Amino acid sequence: MGPEDAVLSDELNHASIIDGIRLCRAKRLRYKHMCLEDLEVKLQETQSSRMRLVVTDGVFSMDGDVAPLREICTLAERYGAMVFIDECHATGFLGARGRGTDELLGVMDRVHIINSTLGKALGGAAGGYTVGPKPLIDLLRQRSRPYLFSNSLPPAVVGSSTRAVDLLLASNEISQSMTAKTMRFRDKMTEAGFTIAGSAHPICPVMLGDARLASLMSDEMLKLGIYVIGFSFPVVPKGKARIRVQISAAHTEQDIDRCVEAFIQTGRKHGVVS
Repeated sequence: MGPEDAVLSDELNHASIIDGIRLCRAKRLRYKHMCLEDLEVKLQETQSSRMRLVVTDGVFSMDGDVAPLREICTLAERYGAMVFIDECHATGFLGARGRGTDELLGVMDRVHIINSTLGKALGGAAGGYTVGPKPLIDLLRQRSRPYLFSNSLPPAVVGSSTRAVDLLLASNEISQSMTAKTMRFRDKMTEAGFTIAGSAHPICPVMLGDARLASLMSDEMLKLGIYVIGFSFPVVPKGKARIRVQISAAHTEQDIDRCVEAFIQTGRKHGVVS
């Protein structure tokens, strides 16, 4: 993309997306987080651009909220723009076969470019991929600096990641299990009096507000055998400190219940819940 083009990016997109946008020479516009009205204003403002690309996380990593892809695709189609989604926090567990946000929301045939990772839910620990029209992929192989000037993936990573995809496509058991475990944690934590951001996503941010409190509670959780991480400014906005919990397919119901009990114990100690 060049100076005659425009990229419209959600203001809370992941830092890796922002860095990628900076590598291109297109005009850059940010729209308010998941705000369709502001996105439409930006699309109207850039109608003179040769090409426009709407860029969004499928799932936003800090809050676990899911982008309104159906509506974004509708706006993009109305104004002749393309849609790019980053699926690093959706691949492997969202959708009937773990294909991600576009499968979950039924827009697999309306998203133009998908970028994702092998290093999270697929368990490969490194690497990623881009899916899109063949001419675009051919161009990236020749012009993408992050691709051209990086090492090839180790064969073991490729093999394990390919096998993980095969397992996902063969059965919906894993994705269904993830959904059940996620809702078990969210429901029990909400019932206990905690505030959990996002909706129905395995990233479960336990909102605390105070940075010191998030740090203290995460340290005390570790002493109870539960490893969770406190996040505060500048990773998240001031006043939005939280402990981020990530549910895994490897967790058992007993693991989840033990985690909830540890939260209740530390939360009562610090006056977060009664």
